[in-house]
Amino acid sequence: MGVNDAMNYVLFNNPVASGVWSFLSSSGNGLKSKGAIAAGQQIASQSTKTVAAEAMPPLWKLVGSSRPILRLAALSGATAVMLGAYGAHHRFNVVDEKERDPKDIFKMTNQYHFLHSLALLAAPLARKPYLTAAFLTSGMALFCGTCYYISFTNDRRVSQLTPVGGFLLIFGWLSFLI
Repeated sequence: MGVNDAMNYVLFNNPVASGVWSFLSSSGNGLKSKGAIAAGQQIASQSTKTVAAEAMPPLWKLVGSSRPILRLAALSGATAVMLGAYGAHHRFNVVDEKERDPKDIFKMTNQYHFLHSLALLAAPLARKPYLTAAFLTSGMALFCGTCYYISFTNDRRVSQLTPVGGFLLIFGWLSFLI
C-alpha cells in the first residue's frame, strides 16, 4: 500500500470517512453527488505526495545544527563495532584469580559503549544537545576507555577514573531532563 493509497483510505475510503462524505453529500453542505466525492478523491490523491513531503521532511534535516553530534555518535558506534570485533578474537590473560575475568570486563564495556552510542544519537532531541553530548562522550571516554584498557592490558592503575566516567554517563542521561 503506497502513500497515495493510504491517504485515500484515511480521507475517503474507510467506513468513518465514507459516512462523513455520504452525510455531507446528502445534507446540502457543499458536496451534492458521488461525482463530487470522486473529484475530491482525485484531487486528494494528486496532492497527497506533496502534502506528505511537506509534513515530514527527511530526518537528517530535522537535526539542524546538531549534525556534529550525529557524526560523533556514528564514530562512537563504529568504534564500538571495531573494538567488539577485536575483543572477540583477542586472547585475554587472566593474571589473578581474585580479579574479574578480563573477557567479562570487555563484554560489559562493549555493551555500555554500544548503548551510550545509541543514546548519543538521541542527544539532538535534548533541550541542551551539546551538554548531553559532552556528558555522554566524556563518560564513554573515561568509563569505556578505562575498562577497555584494563581488559586488554590487565593494568588496573587507571581504574580510579572508571567511576568518574560512570557518573558522567549518569549526568548525560539526566541532562535529557533539563
